Amino acid sequence: MQRLLGRLTALYRTTAVRLSAIYLLLFAVCAAFLVFYVSSMSEGLLQQQMREAVAQETEQIERVFDNNGMNGLLRTLERRARQPGANLYIIASPTGEVLAGNVAAIQPGVLDNEGWTETPFRYQRYQEEARGSNRPMAYAQVTFLSNGLRVLVGRDLGEPENFRKLVRQALMVALGVMGVGALAIWYLIGRNALKRMDRMSDASQRIMAGDLSQRLPTSGSGDEFDRLSESLNTMLGRIEKLNEGLKQVSDNIAHDLKTPLTRLRNKAEAALAGNEKADHRVALEEMIGESDQLIRTFNALLMISRVEAGQAPAEMSAIDISGIAHDSAELYEPVAEDCGLKLVTEIADGVEIKGNRELVGQALGNLIDNAIKYAEGSDDPEIRVSLVPREGDVVLSVADSGAGVPDDKRDEVVKRFVRLDASRSKPGTGLGLSLVGAVMEMHHGRLELDTTHPERENNRGLTVRMVFPVRPD
Repeated sequence: MQRLLGRLTALYRTTAVRLSAIYLLLFAVCAAFLVFYVSSMSEGLLQQQMREAVAQETEQIERVFDNNGMNGLLRTLERRARQPGANLYIIASPTGEVLAGNVAAIQPGVLDNEGWTETPFRYQRYQEEARGSNRPMAYAQVTFLSNGLRVLVGRDLGEPENFRKLVRQALMVALGVMGVGALAIWYLIGRNALKRMDRMSDASQRIMAGDLSQRLPTSGSGDEFDRLSESLNTMLGRIEKLNEGLKQVSDNIAHDLKTPLTRLRNKAEAALAGNEKADHRVALEEMIGESDQLIRTFNALLMISRVEAGQAPAEMSAIDISGIAHDSAELYEPVAEDCGLKLVTEIADGVEIKGNRELVGQALGNLIDNAIKYAEGSDDPEIRVSLVPREGDVVLSVADSGAGVPDDKRDEVVKRFVRLDASRSKPGTGLGLSLVGAVMEMHHGRLELDTTHPERENNRGLTVRMVFPVRPD
């Protein structure tokens, strides 16, 4: 019993059950009002129809008296009194004594005034036992004839009263059934909501215990619980990705930064062991170079972390990506020429997107720098920077003729500190494509890697595309 009470209490605490209870109460009030309104209107309509029928019959009786006299009136009333469901008929003397009709007794004072009775009166038919205050009641119209006699034509109130009771009874039964159904629905809705909340609570407990792969359950109905779960699941996915990135960065720092730090230590130790000032100077210059490389690595890591966390150094706004592409190509063209490379541009003018100018420029600069690095010394020393608007997207790409990236390694090279064996001899940190990928994710775009010259066996090259949506989500 206590468990059941506890369950009901928990049900009542849910918003869905409370709202259902409020709606049920409002429904009950409206239903009760509807019952009384319909029954009263029905009874009033029947009484109005009854009055019209009695008035019409009274006019007919008056015409019969005028045309056929007293004998015709008696024959007419006698014939009508024998019909099933007959009205009440009385012919009384001027003193109110009942002379003829189908009514044995009538409440005193009813025949004293001509016209409609002001209030319902009690009467007794022939062959009916006197029932005191339980005798039936009726409305009637009294007419004074020219010979002084009084004629009463009335209608029993049992029919509208019974109709009113029948309507109320039917409505009450219908409302009772609907009320039971509403209570059942109320319970089921509350129970379902409570079960869903329990499942969400269980998932939340597992998430708080450290399992960030857990997700809040959804039913597929698309209701407010599903929308809330989907929003929280998106947030959890973001948190899981950031947490995984943090873990990866920690592992990468411990693994990949160990080598430059070891070189710094060895150079410092060699400088201490040397006796010549020239040796000291060379060692210090090399240590400064290693330190600069470490600073660049940490700056890149910091930038990637800020971008992935949504903490961009500037807000998103409408930017001229054509101008960014032209500026970057112009900046790196002398560097490419010094390396014996030709930088070719195919940039459409006047293209705008919504984005971060600084981050897009830095990402494009990383791609051009990588292209120059890996295309140097190739058979086809050319780098191509292109900007092409297409339906729904803007594609900014950098293509080189270097060694390229194998198809099975393209998902790996966009991760932090990942460098293929062929590129170990090249300077770099392995963070360039990671930064570009983070920038594209921030802009709701995508990063695509493809082969520049698929028909070649060697030096197939790499084409990196930054695909920006014209209207980001």
